[in-house]
Amino acid sequence: MCHCSHDDDTKSAVDLSRVWRPDDAQKPAPVKPNAIELYRPDILATIEEKIKELDPELRELSLDIHAHPELGFAEYHAHDVYTAFMIKHGFVVDKQFQLPTAWRATFEVGTGGRTIGVNSEMDALKGIGHACGHNLIGISGVAVAIAIRAALEKHNLSGKVVLLGTPAEEGGSGKVILLEKGAYEGMDACLMCHPAPGPVGSVSLSSCLALERITVEYHGHTAHAALSPWEGKNALDAAVLGYNNISALRQQLKPTHRVHGIFEGKDWAPNIIPDFARFVCYVRAPTVKEMKETVKRVLPCFEAAALATGCEVVIKQTGATFDLRQNKALGEEVANVIRSKYGAVDYTWGISSASTDFGNVTYALPSLHPGFAIPTVHDGGNHTLAFTQSAATIEAHNACLDISKALATTGVRVLTDDAFFADVKRTFEEDKALREGLETGIGGYMEPPSRPNS
Repeated sequence: MCHCSHDDDTKSAVDLSRVWRPDDAQKPAPVKPNAIELYRPDILATIEEKIKELDPELRELSLDIHAHPELGFAEYHAHDVYTAFMIKHGFVVDKQFQLPTAWRATFEVGTGGRTIGVNSEMDALKGIGHACGHNLIGISGVAVAIAIRAALEKHNLSGKVVLLGTPAEEGGSGKVILLEKGAYEGMDACLMCHPAPGPVGSVSLSSCLALERITVEYHGHTAHAALSPWEGKNALDAAVLGYNNISALRQQLKPTHRVHGIFEGKDWAPNIIPDFARFVCYVRAPTVKEMKETVKRVLPCFEAAALATGCEVVIKQTGATFDLRQNKALGEEVANVIRSKYGAVDYTWGISSASTDFGNVTYALPSLHPGFAIPTVHDGGNHTLAFTQSAATIEAHNACLDISKALATTGVRVLTDDAFFADVKRTFEEDKALREGLETGIGGYMEPPSRPNS
């Protein structure tokens, strides 16, 4: 659910209903070149110059991370490569910060200034590598942090930039753990970005789905599947029934809600009644309130399956991530820079139907998590092998640097423009009141925009 202004670029030369493909002749270009008065163009020029200077190093860093995919909480290579890079560029680095593969890189110019936070994700997906483009997210955080430092130093401005290397976004909720451990304390705002399919050169200010993870374990009794099946209690049957119950329930769920999962087992054989089965299930919805309501409807599906098969059931809710609350003031600043200098803005694409642990960060402090389009093949969106390949292309790299420039100049404005920062805080408090109204059932609800098929 997005609370930014929906002044998207529907009248521009960019077709916001069409996905950017690798063979497209059209290239990213600003939809309103120089038509918008930007805050401190001299600062943006410094940021552009610094990121251009870093470009070869960032490209090498991205491809290194891409070539060494690591699962959540095991990003040891990424940890070492990123921390070495930030030390090389003069940052104070805390290795193994709060978690074994998390890290923090800090640089402060002057005294008494505000603090801007940035995030770099690191983990990959089992079997398909960097199919969510975390190599790009990682180098974006690096680029933003170093570019902000360069702007502060060159223009004699005070402020502090804190870059967090955050592990295990894919299922481990690394940012939620870091948030609970205090890693975000002291930040006045926090920024990051995420690649996805979308229109040519477009940046997305969409939200995402809130998510609850549920692990359901069924315990039955083994028996010979042919000789004496009546002696058994089939845990796999229970898991299958739970799955089928959800399939029936899905007909009565809103189309914006998602329930999906997989079966897991141990020591299964076709001639033995399974005495154990696990169903790992995700429930998603546009807001935390809606997600919790759907979870209440899903849980009886598992309980009924246990009752029908005579199995025991253990249900564990293993951690929620929240919808993205895109800060309106931060989003409008990024939108102005993108439209004027690099591309278009939409409120539909990005990761609108996925989920991220950064959603929890947006509930805690003013934050922004724009998506940015990279060229993708048909049916080659996030979490596919094709997207793994897309995340390594030079076009994706260049798109990543463009959004990084917009985020860096927005970060500098947070640090240096008192009126703007007051607006950032005000819009955060307004959204906080709105979401608390949604939690209690008071206040309006805005349906998220529908996303075109990719």
